[in-house]
Amino acid sequence: MSRNRFEDITWHDLLVRIALVIISVLLILWAMPRDGQVTFKAEKGKPWRYADFVAPYDFPIYKSDATIQEQRDSIMRQYEPYYGLSKDTEGKMVSKFTHDFADGIPGLTPDFISIIANRLHQFYDEGIMAAAQYDELIKDTTRIIRIVSGKQAVSEHITNVWSPKSAYEQLFQDPLLSQHRALLQRCNLNDYISPNLIYDKERSESSLRNLQESIPLASGVALRGQKIVDRGQIVDEKTERIIESFIKESELRQTDKSKLNTKLVGEALLILLLIGCFTIYLSLFRKDYFERWRSITMLYSMIVVFSVIALQMVGHNILHVYLLPFAMVPIFIRVFMDSRTAFMSHTVTVLIVACALQHPLDFIIIEEVAGFIAIFSLRELSSRSQLFKTAILVTLGTMAANLGLDWKFGSDFSVIDYSEYNYLIVNGAMLFCSYPLLYLIEKLFGFTSNITLIELSDMSKDVLRRMSEVAPGTFQHSIQVGNLAAEIANKIGAKAQLVRTGALYHDIGKIQNPIYFTENQSGVNPHENLSYIDSAQVIISHVTDGLKLADKYNLPDVIKDFIATHHGQGKAKYFYVKYKNEYPDEPIDELLFTYPGPNPFTREQAILMMADAVEAASRSLPDYTEQSIRDLVERILDSQLAEGYFRDCPITFRDIQYAKTVLIEKLKTIYHTRISYPELK
Repeated sequence: MSRNRFEDITWHDLLVRIALVIISVLLILWAMPRDGQVTFKAEKGKPWRYADFVAPYDFPIYKSDATIQEQRDSIMRQYEPYYGLSKDTEGKMVSKFTHDFADGIPGLTPDFISIIANRLHQFYDEGIMAAAQYDELIKDTTRIIRIVSGKQAVSEHITNVWSPKSAYEQLFQDPLLSQHRALLQRCNLNDYISPNLIYDKERSESSLRNLQESIPLASGVALRGQKIVDRGQIVDEKTERIIESFIKESELRQTDKSKLNTKLVGEALLILLLIGCFTIYLSLFRKDYFERWRSITMLYSMIVVFSVIALQMVGHNILHVYLLPFAMVPIFIRVFMDSRTAFMSHTVTVLIVACALQHPLDFIIIEEVAGFIAIFSLRELSSRSQLFKTAILVTLGTMAANLGLDWKFGSDFSVIDYSEYNYLIVNGAMLFCSYPLLYLIEKLFGFTSNITLIELSDMSKDVLRRMSEVAPGTFQHSIQVGNLAAEIANKIGAKAQLVRTGALYHDIGKIQNPIYFTENQSGVNPHENLSYIDSAQVIISHVTDGLKLADKYNLPDVIKDFIATHHGQGKAKYFYVKYKNEYPDEPIDELLFTYPGPNPFTREQAILMMADAVEAASRSLPDYTEQSIRDLVERILDSQLAEGYFRDCPITFRDIQYAKTVLIEKLKTIYHTRISYPELK
């Protein structure tokens, strides 16, 4: 009966929806952790509070920094720095000495020149090192250096070479020279002692590098599939070392661009599949949501916002992911839409976040339990207290799920880490914020919750109180229509609270001119002094007047739709027929007798139109018998159907048949219709 509006979506709309999916995927992909940070850590001597840890790939078991430093210190004791032997230095210094003392040393015989030159030759032959380098190396008398002469490198103990100072002092240890020390000191013999062992930086550093590289950084390998630690098991030193090695290896792998690109592609594919499956679900099973902008915008926003926040928490190691109340996603979507869509949205969100966790199974189980409880406890939201009840039930449910996982994997109650329960309690407390956020969602996306509808149904509301005072007949009519429409909605699975609230407000426009409507008249009919056209205009104006009052009292759009559609594009038939009968030959402008509409485009609006027309007409029945009520209901609903009022809404012939049955039964009860007893003959 309704048009397939999904088929009317233009290519532009379809492309925009595809763009919405792509933007959602990109935002979530951007929020994915990129620094390779592992989301757990090992604490020696404490129980492993995560799921069983199995090596996801082969990785080396690295030694501790202390062990590596100890081995490096040991290597340094074996390290032999390289020094090149400069032969030019000896020739230059000895020649300078013989030249400076060519005339001999005052007070000594000429033989002392050759004796000193010979001693200098011995020093240079053994090697003289720069003072700073010599002082550093001589601290360890076992140190060995490598002296390079030509193509040969000879190892030599540091005690067998000299510094300028030690060579000078050794010079005066000579028995022939020591007795003439005073005379020789005037000769400044230290000027002829200069280092001839030159540090070879390139060879030394290369040798040191080779030695350091010979130190193995790992002491073994953890193989893929190898179980490292069970949940609840006490972490010992060896296990801690293996886990820290895995964390280090994960960080190293992040520096490999090829692996990073592969990970990025994998994440993009997973997110695209999850969002894509959700989109296909909407297009196949919830076309009404898929074609309404506010619906798909809210759905994708819920998934993206909660996913991005959670992924940023994981990526930057902010607090704990259990602190984020994921159950808000199914709560909001269940309140404004339906249970199945709430479950699908929640599942997609949980699976996306789980992709970033090292051990996602526990997270999935706990959050899915939270989602189930939230959906089941909000089958019909009729009061604020239900949200508080839901928060408590979700908290208890998630704690029970976590306790079950702890007991399953924990070998002893004493080793279970109960700190996670604090996070779940805080999570439940944050669910209490659902109520104020519900109001924000309503205003942001233009939805109306059952709580808001119930609040609007309060008879003390200004507009309803005013209607009960100035148009009591209309007020009673609205209440009666609401009861009838709610019964029909319950029967066919429509939104009963929505149609009941819409019924209370559908005729508020009559407040402006209440006396012109029969239910408010008491013997005086002002239409007797008006033309048929003017009377029709007054009657029709209650729709436009009602919309103006709705704007004045800030009524939601969904209530305004009931005001606009409860007569559809029908006619003020009483005055239309009167005019045609009285002026059969005159042309008539039918727009003067036609309501502005539009026709109903939801099942609830169609229900209200049926209940409104039947309830109003039932007041004019001359007698209330089962047959007269049945004929009235059949005639009015068949007429509405024939005139095409329901062409634009998704109501079925089966729904209309159920509506007829409900209306007949309710009117029979209202007017106490009884079976006519036969007379005794």
